[in-house]
This record gives sequence, C-alpha cells and structure tokens, in this order.
Amino acid sequence: MPGAGEFLEALPDGALVLVAGGTITAANAQAEDMLQLRLTGLNAFTVIRLPAFVEAVQKCEQQNTAQTVELDIHSRPPRLLEAHVAPLGEGGSMLVVLRDLTREQQIERMRSDFVANASHEMRTPLTAILGIIETLQGPARDDSKARDKFFGSMLTQARRMKRLVDDLLTLSRIELNEHVRPGARVDLADVARQARSNLLTLAKDVNVELSVSSSEPALVAGDADELLQVAQNLIENALKYGNGGGKVEVTCEKKAGFAVLSVRDWGKGIAAIHLPRLTERFYRVSTQESRARGGTGLGLAIVKHIVSRHRGSLAIESREGQGSTFSVSIPLY
Repeated sequence: MPGAGEFLEALPDGALVLVAGGTITAANAQAEDMLQLRLTGLNAFTVIRLPAFVEAVQKCEQQNTAQTVELDIHSRPPRLLEAHVAPLGEGGSMLVVLRDLTREQQIERMRSDFVANASHEMRTPLTAILGIIETLQGPARDDSKARDKFFGSMLTQARRMKRLVDDLLTLSRIELNEHVRPGARVDLADVARQARSNLLTLAKDVNVELSVSSSEPALVAGDADELLQVAQNLIENALKYGNGGGKVEVTCEKKAGFAVLSVRDWGKGIAAIHLPRLTERFYRVSTQESRARGGTGLGLAIVKHIVSRHRGSLAIESREGQGSTFSVSIPLY
C-alpha cells in the first residue's frame, strides 16, 4: 500500500496532515511551494499565523466536522489560498487541502485595473486626436502645411496609445503569473549583453557610451524573455533620463547567493522624495519629460513585478547631480 506521503503527492493541490495541537506530520511538494518552507515537523499555527486558520483547525478538531476558510498569505508575492480542513478518522489527525486562488483573484483584478488605467491614461492622447480631427475638418481643411503637421501629431499620439496598451497588457500578464516562479536556467550576464546589443542604436542616438562588464556566468532560475525585458527597461531609462553623464555602465556579478545586475548612469539623478514611488504605475518624476521621451510610466512597475516573480529584489540609489544606480538581485540557480 502507498504511504501517506505518496497519497499527498498525488493530489493536485497543496496538502498537509496535522495531529492534535497543529504539528505537521506530512506535506506534499505543492504545499511547500505555496508556503515556501519545509513543512514536516513544524507547527501549522506558526507557519500560517492567521486567526481564521487557527479557528478552522480548532473547530475541526473539537467538532469533528470539515471547515473551509480563505487565507491571505503575506508572502512574496502574496497568495490567496482556500484551506479545507477535514478530520481523518478517530485518531485526531486532520487533512488540510490548500487550493491556490491567486490566479482567479489576479484575473479579476487585472480586468478592473486594465479598464481603469486604460481609460485614465488614454484620455489625454484621445482628446488630442479629437481636437486635431476637428481642426482638420474646420479651420485647417484647405491648409496643406497644417495638415502635414497635424497628421504627424496624430501619429505620435496613436503610437503613444499603442505603447500604453502594450505595456498594460504586459503588466497584466506578468501579474497574472507572478505567484508562479519560473525555473529555466538563464545566464543573467548573457541577458545583459543581449540587452546592450538591442539598445546600441539608441545609445548612439543620444550620444551615450554603453558598456557591460561581467567576469563570469551568473546562472539564475528564470524566464529569459522577462529578464531581458528587465535589463532593457533599466538600460533604456538610463539612456533616456541619465544621458547627461555621457555613459551608462551595466555590471553583472555574483554576491552572497544572488546574481546582481546593476545599471548606473551619471546623469542629473533623482531627488530622494521620489525614490519610494518610482515603481508605482504611471508615477513620473517629470510628466512632461517622460511623455516627450515616449515613456508610459509603466516601465519600472513591469520591472518590479518581474523581479518579484523571480523571488528577487530591486534596489535604487540616486543623488541629485551624481546619477543613479538600479540593481536587480535574483537568487542563483
């Protein structure tokens, strides 16, 4: 006969076996991934420190009836779990099945956020396009020079709307899968070199020297396309907003179990008051400058959520007049 562990591993959801008092005697891999711990031998009440969970287990133990409760787990990234606690026979043991509702919650949030963000941010370019069309239908109807100028403005605004939609869709997709950690082997140093290659033309256009240095491979568990987007977003920001220093340096090294990708510029820097809010959606240090350079205000929000999905961290250092350094740390493979 298969053992308890084999039965638990066959379940599609996370599962724990508890004895009276909450000690975990068995757990499957899905539960350990959800709670990011080795669970066997631990007390469930110290792992899931939520009153609703403690109450559900105690009721199940005292009343010998199944209990179901939703749990907001404050992990990185956060998860929403449904815990079903059921008695196992007469010995006082209990089975806890943990169903991950994070994806369903993210889908609902994604829909509402997309509508709210799109309607708010597209109002400005749409208003501009409508104003141009009304002018072309009226005072500028027969003015060929004005028509050429206005058509150029309409193209600029239309491209801006496309970038907004593309970035909103990208952000929604990343948030939808943020709780699922990617597992492919990726060399972050190669990613940095690829990002440099992709942005060399932009670097030349803004007259900035763009360099990448890495002494050895830095293998991480990740998604190569998403990590490339992180590197490109950070480098592109440095080129666009830190180009006053004339150079941007990208380094990739291994530190204390992490691969660290750093992008440094020698531009005008960012005031300390702005630093805590830089990764918020649509937050801009200078709205006028950001829009003039084609920014959507979503680049660093995308970086933050990709880094969170990779169980990493983003650090920002900047001083006015001395430039900025954006550093991403991802656990080594």
